[in-house]
Amino acid sequence: IGTGIVAAPVLGGTGLWDYAANAPAAAYDMQAQAGIQAQAVLVTILWSGIGSAVLFKLVDLAVGLRVETDEEREGLDLVDHGERAYNY
Repeated sequence: IGTGIVAAPVLGGTGLWDYAANAPAAAYDMQAQAGIQAQAVLVTILWSGIGSAVLFKLVDLAVGLRVETDEEREGLDLVDHGERAYNY
């Protein structure tokens, strides 16, 4: 979000560049640019969150996310790896 702020010409940034004219664009609106950056951040968070939730559910359906209660009580070191982690 800070990119919209530090790109402002009044703060030493380059502002918007018009590549067709190879010159700076006429006007730079710091508030509008920060708003666009905030929208991009929100879209990224939603995309990542929804994608992670879908993958989480697929893994849950395919292999499950929890071990059985008895295996958990016995200890995952012994059940999953076949060895004890601690000898006391």
